Amino acid sequence: MKTKPLTAALSRLSVTLHYAVLTLFSILMLIPFIWMISTSLKEPAKIFIFPPELIPSPVRWENYSEVLRIIPFHLFYFNSLYIAIVVVAGTIFFASLAGYAIGRIPFAGRNLIFLVLLSTMMVPTEVTAIPMFLFMRDIGFLNTHIPLIILPIFGAGGIFGVFVMRQFFFGIPKDLEEAAMIDGCSRFRIYWNIMLPLAKPAIATLTIFTFLTSWNDFFEPLIFINDRKLMTLPLALSLFTDEAGTAWHHLMSASAMATLPLLIVFFFAQKQFIEGAAMTGLKE
Repeated sequence: MKTKPLTAALSRLSVTLHYAVLTLFSILMLIPFIWMISTSLKEPAKIFIFPPELIPSPVRWENYSEVLRIIPFHLFYFNSLYIAIVVVAGTIFFASLAGYAIGRIPFAGRNLIFLVLLSTMMVPTEVTAIPMFLFMRDIGFLNTHIPLIILPIFGAGGIFGVFVMRQFFFGIPKDLEEAAMIDGCSRFRIYWNIMLPLAKPAIATLTIFTFLTSWNDFFEPLIFINDRKLMTLPLALSLFTDEAGTAWHHLMSASAMATLPLLIVFFFAQKQFIEGAAMTGLKE
């Protein structure tokens, strides 16, 4: 009789320790974000004082307005935003088409094609940087946003999207598809009207990963963009560092504003993201 209360107590203790450890790790992961916000509101002379001030005194909101005055931040913001949106839309469309074809349509060599696609993800971006630069230069796409849109959609990010969508479509019961075909639905109509609405969790997962990758991309814009008006936010943040040093208060203010869209996207898609990440990982 005493075993049940003891077991219940141990279970509660285990749950408490579990949440305590998770809370500790969450706080540790939030420290860089907290430091960024705190630094963005400090005077330059108080950024590296010891012991550090977590709450700035005085709070200097002027850092944000100075960022908007020093550089055309709104233009860089727009460049990054529209590129990320186009990349997300293109990746979802083409990856879902390819994922549906590989996962649901039986044809010879589909597993081999899928294996070849996945193997290309092991090739680092740095290896293909010079050939891609020369190719984009020869076709006249250098110093435009086109490489920043095409390469993620049909590169490693798009292939990852094919993997995510294929894993999700692979787990949908065949009876649903067969019933639609009996009713006279074409393959594309099944994909568009049945499969895509069911794939919202996988699409949310792919949206977050793709948006995050495109928004934070620094390497490819550095290679393909020369005109300052075409710069994206990661390149714009580097403008606060020069031979004289780094303007940390301005850099952190700009970084805080650049982080806002990422938080918004994850906030609205977090439920489907968690569900989609779990479901796509369980399919074989």
